[in-house]
Amino acid sequence: MNKIVVYSCTNRENSNTLKVSRVYENILKELKTEPDFLDFRSLPENIAFSETFGKRTEAYSQLIRQFISEQNRFVFVVPEYNGSFPGILKTVLDSVHPKEWTNKKACLVGVSDGRAGNLRGMEHLTGILQYLKMHVYHHKLPISQVGKVMDANGDFMEEQRKVCELQLKGFLEF
Repeated sequence: MNKIVVYSCTNRENSNTLKVSRVYENILKELKTEPDFLDFRSLPENIAFSETFGKRTEAYSQLIRQFISEQNRFVFVVPEYNGSFPGILKTVLDSVHPKEWTNKKACLVGVSDGRAGNLRGMEHLTGILQYLKMHVYHHKLPISQVGKVMDANGDFMEEQRKVCELQLKGFLEF
């Protein structure tokens, strides 16, 4: 239970969230951790109906074991959707028994093309994670105007990358 899981919290194709999530995964590797990675595009398409309320496929049970039950630290890379976060993230949280999240640690990264870097969505998510008895790291990083801080290869410009590294170093000590 020493790994960190990076969650790319959208099922949208070709998203900036996925690019940001991969940067975070790479920074964690540079910091000598072995992160796991969950791209929400790999979730079952019918998750809201096939994996909730007592129904569970073996494949989804395995996903829960690998990316939630057997882990204790999570980096949620969360895009702004309608002033909050994607419904697919709420569906994942709702499909897993609350005890699976208890006393685990979360680091939040907001992603937005706008100016606020999904501050509202991160606050909304913080309340939900704390309700699930998770410990949310205080340094929540809003990444605003994400298209302007990434280069053509999908990596951050130097200053943005430094800020992300500082956040992750703090989270590793949290």
